[in-house]
Amino acid sequence: MKKTLLGLCIMFLIIACKNETKEQTNKTNIALNYPETKKVDTVDTYFGTQVKDPYRWLEDDRSEETEQWVTTQNKTTFGYLEKIPFRSQLKDRLSNLWNYEKVSAPFKEGDYTYFYKNDGLQNQYVLYRFKNEGDEPKVFLDPNTFSEDGTTSLGGINFSKDGKLVAYSISEGGSDWRKVIVKNTETQEIVGDTIVDVKFSGMSWKGNDGFYYSSYDKPKGSELSAKTDQHKVYYHKLGTSQKEDVLIFGGTDAEKHRYVYGGVTEDNRYLIISASTSTSGNKLFIKDLSNPSGKLITILDHTDSDTYIIDNVGSKLYLVTNLDAPNQKIVTVDASNPTPENWKDFIPETENVLSPGTGGGYFFAEYMVDAVSKVFQYDYDGKLIREVRLPGIGSANGFSSKKEEKELYYSFANYKTPTTIYKLNIAEGASELYSKSKIDFNPDNYESKQVFYTSKDGTKVPMIITHKKGIELNSKNPTILYGYGGFNISLTPSFSVANAVWMEQGGVYAVPNLRGGGEYGKKWHVAGTKMQKQNVFDDFIAAAEFLIENKYTSSDYLAIRGGSNGGLLVGATMTQRPDLMKVALPAVGVLDMLRYHTFTAGAGWAYDYGTSEESKEMFDYIKGYSPVHNVKEGVQYPATLVTTGDHDDRVVPAHSFKFAAELQAKQSGQNPTLIRIETNAGHGAGTPVSKTIEQYADIFGFTLFNMGYEVLPEKVNTEVKG
Repeated sequence: MKKTLLGLCIMFLIIACKNETKEQTNKTNIALNYPETKKVDTVDTYFGTQVKDPYRWLEDDRSEETEQWVTTQNKTTFGYLEKIPFRSQLKDRLSNLWNYEKVSAPFKEGDYTYFYKNDGLQNQYVLYRFKNEGDEPKVFLDPNTFSEDGTTSLGGINFSKDGKLVAYSISEGGSDWRKVIVKNTETQEIVGDTIVDVKFSGMSWKGNDGFYYSSYDKPKGSELSAKTDQHKVYYHKLGTSQKEDVLIFGGTDAEKHRYVYGGVTEDNRYLIISASTSTSGNKLFIKDLSNPSGKLITILDHTDSDTYIIDNVGSKLYLVTNLDAPNQKIVTVDASNPTPENWKDFIPETENVLSPGTGGGYFFAEYMVDAVSKVFQYDYDGKLIREVRLPGIGSANGFSSKKEEKELYYSFANYKTPTTIYKLNIAEGASELYSKSKIDFNPDNYESKQVFYTSKDGTKVPMIITHKKGIELNSKNPTILYGYGGFNISLTPSFSVANAVWMEQGGVYAVPNLRGGGEYGKKWHVAGTKMQKQNVFDDFIAAAEFLIENKYTSSDYLAIRGGSNGGLLVGATMTQRPDLMKVALPAVGVLDMLRYHTFTAGAGWAYDYGTSEESKEMFDYIKGYSPVHNVKEGVQYPATLVTTGDHDDRVVPAHSFKFAAELQAKQSGQNPTLIRIETNAGHGAGTPVSKTIEQYADIFGFTLFNMGYEVLPEKVNTEVKG
């Protein structure tokens, strides 16, 4: 790779653990004194194979030693980042572009219309409301007042049917453990006690008397990392203490469910319980709340499908399912006899993946066609009314409202079009512009196109590439390849302020729809799971090779990025093909694949990953790609900036700690290996805007700096000295 001289020779000293350091000079002549990370003699045995785990001690997130390691690593990392000559310019540009008013689609609850708004650089969105059109909106909930540093955020929010009560959850420091507060919406007075220790839960009201919620028993040991695998549904009656909450489902030793949810239908007639052992597949139960002595009736007694009730008309249930329908369909059945043999097709499966909503007495069937939206409107007899004309090629979201509403609001965006909100007249099917983005960004200066490339095994994979119009395909464009590829999650076109800044600098942003995602239904998902997980990495590698072969970029100007499962994607790709990219950016990644299932709710991810304990074949396969276990001595890895949060209790930061330690110990050559650990932050949701801007300034600065830029590439194909 091309070496670049910045005319800088900066030496800075970082105090290391026990005063021991390992010095390495990177290609930009910034000397790094990596903290020397202690090794221990921990060894695990899997099916007769011994596996060393020298950094096991970093799993203890409560120890002073781990805290000291975090502090020292951050000193090293921020000492390096502060030397990037255009870091402050990136932060300023991100702040300036971010500083515009943002509003959500409105929604009606009781006598009020609510919407979220951010004035520009507020750390958290504020919930406003008004009673009549033309009224001045007033603040209803302002999460910016929840904490001084903006790290306490608003989570889920659910109103009673008449809108007179609201239950909302708050997250402190980005944790998945939440508190639930109830307010009277008229007086805005808090009602009853705060419910604590709630995790992975919605709140669903039963009239105005109380609500259902889900949680785990508080684990023994660290609440940030200890295993949680017994999810339960409770009913909280207003005016009683949490200790009196009634256990509705779960809690038996005979059968554990890791994810259990309870919800009441819009007409308040039925309680629906969904119970899962993993992130895919669920059992389904129903209870008639109009019958005080009624019991839970089983709809599905197995986890071979993803099935949920989307609506009901009296006892007629409408269910969305992928049982024998990988792309999903809607079926109907009577609640008195709801098992699958009685289901009747309502909206049959098609060749495209269905994601339906309801509103105003209609169904809105949204389909993904090569990862972009098409929407069709049906009545409750299953008659196609019309295709809803969308404003362009991209992602449309929000096709739902209450049955009595005459209009609904939906958003539309793609990688170059800022999110715009439209109002749909439900009866006529006509859309009108409701709110246009006020961002200082002109999408006409950019282009976004979809290509199809061939993966290693011949599979065709779509990818959307976005950049400034008129860039020269000369292999020198700084490029971020972003991916996920897991858990049936689809990457559909969306707009990002941060990516807009990247593209302003002449950067290319490319997003492939890898196997493991849900873009082509259940078969596409399964093709990237367990013993087929390598397909995901092969798809990502092939995407990079496509960009290089077609001269969008080259290995000297390519960065790969992904978070959570996408962090695993980056970690596996960079350890398998370290020659392919210049920069690697794994965020909050699942990186220790032999032990991921021992932390928090990680055991529920086994549907996608399998576990190291289930068979020798699975152990060998997982160990073959686990990023922590595939860092090798004497290999030159790309410049790497690992990012995580010290309060991440979903993908615990020990994954990132271990991976960074392995890279620092074994990296050959001069590329820097750093870890940026955000304090008082979790997996990402609710991160304050101020922290988000700082993170992107550091990520983009690190990326461009290690691609050889002395100054920001303010125009396409800025000449790089070499």
